[in-house]
Amino acid sequence: MHDTDRRIKQLETRIHELETENRELKDIIRQNEEFKKENKELKETIRQQNELIQSLQDKLAKNSTNSSKPPSSDMHKILRTKSLRKPSDKKSGGQKGHTGHTLYFVENPDHIVVHKVNDCKHCHTSLGSKEPDDYEKRQVFDIPPIKIVVTEHRAEIKTCDLCGLQTKAEFPPTVTQPTQYGNDVKALACYFNTYQLIPLERTCEIFEDVFSHPISEAAIIDANVTLSARVEPVNAIIKQQLIDSDVINNDETGLRVKGKRQWLHAASTKTLTYYYVHEKRGKEAMDEIGILPNFTGVSVHDHWKPYFKYEKCRHSLCNGHHLRDLGFVHEQYRQEWSNEMIHLLIQIKKRVDESPLGAEHLCIEDTKKFEERYDDIIESGLKLNPAPIVAKKRGKAKQSTPKNLLDRLKDYKNETLLFMHDFRVPFDNNQGERDIRMMKLRQKISGCFRTLGGSDVFCNIRGYISTARKNGNNVISAIQYALNGKPFIPSVVPPN
Repeated sequence: MHDTDRRIKQLETRIHELETENRELKDIIRQNEEFKKENKELKETIRQQNELIQSLQDKLAKNSTNSSKPPSSDMHKILRTKSLRKPSDKKSGGQKGHTGHTLYFVENPDHIVVHKVNDCKHCHTSLGSKEPDDYEKRQVFDIPPIKIVVTEHRAEIKTCDLCGLQTKAEFPPTVTQPTQYGNDVKALACYFNTYQLIPLERTCEIFEDVFSHPISEAAIIDANVTLSARVEPVNAIIKQQLIDSDVINNDETGLRVKGKRQWLHAASTKTLTYYYVHEKRGKEAMDEIGILPNFTGVSVHDHWKPYFKYEKCRHSLCNGHHLRDLGFVHEQYRQEWSNEMIHLLIQIKKRVDESPLGAEHLCIEDTKKFEERYDDIIESGLKLNPAPIVAKKRGKAKQSTPKNLLDRLKDYKNETLLFMHDFRVPFDNNQGERDIRMMKLRQKISGCFRTLGGSDVFCNIRGYISTARKNGNNVISAIQYALNGKPFIPSVVPPN
């Protein structure tokens, strides 16, 4: 009996120990679960912090040489000048055989000043009456004093001897006011203010300093409005010629009007330029402009998504943007695939530039070789940058900068390499960016436009001037022709 009691007591003790161990085990399991949860939360926090740090580092590392940021954003940074071009073996300065620019003697000078020899500088004999043996000539090119010339128009008034009524002569159609500026003065005012981007106040100062004649800001504005109206039909012709072109460049940039950001849209070729200001940046604005909805050629642009909504035309992406983005990835992430892609794109461009005259595309062998190399580089990049595992509850998971660039280059391979399949297509969108750059410069000099009408006037004139200049016309002459009712009209270029 005693043994049984002792056995039961041992069992009860063991049961108590097991229950204690079970409680401790449950506590350990619970703590472990809490640790797992905490560890998961910490990992997510670290991941988010790493993304934030990388994002901030990316922002700090971006500048005009490795992204689409404008050079003005580099003003507080000391940047080492870098270029993707390889140095040549040529010396700096003018190369042998280049066309020089110098002053040449003219056969019929406007004025001749003779410097006479009166005495022999050796024996002091008088030579005043002796005819010269020869002349040593030197010509000075200068500008005579400039002044405003006032022409008074007088219309005769005569009384008829037969009927006793008066008849007055008609003034020329261009003479409409008691006092007014002629078209040459207006042309200069438009040239200074709209083409050379000199603000109104300083344009007035130029007239007073150079011509000794003060001109009002209102007169300059009126000249711009008149010129804009005269060239508006030309801009309509430019717009239609762009629609009919094989290849056009498209770009857009912010422009402040009445203190608010509007968008300046540009469509251009080597011979045509068209500008339009709209409050929207995307498809709504492009539809209203009316070029891309009716265009069936190749549109060269950056990766702004609304461009791809136009399916009547083909698209070509700017490789200038790609080179900058690839350079950023190589600098910031040290991934070699980006440097390999840079060299590949430059190699393809060089091959295109060296192609024989009259060729329309690279040969099939070169095309295949370059495309295979392109695909290999993308694959090696994707191995280093797999898709993110952690997905958000809503929307797509945020990807790294290299992964986003790789996806773009992979998904838009045809648009990236179109320049080697069709030599009419440029390597980059530099034409569009050049055409829009001066418009941004105007805003930096003079600030925003006070009215939407003022921005429209400026765009009308700049589009006309840019087109005239691209076609080899003197800018002031083109403005004068327009004010005289005979503006320059670009000829239709036959398709390639």
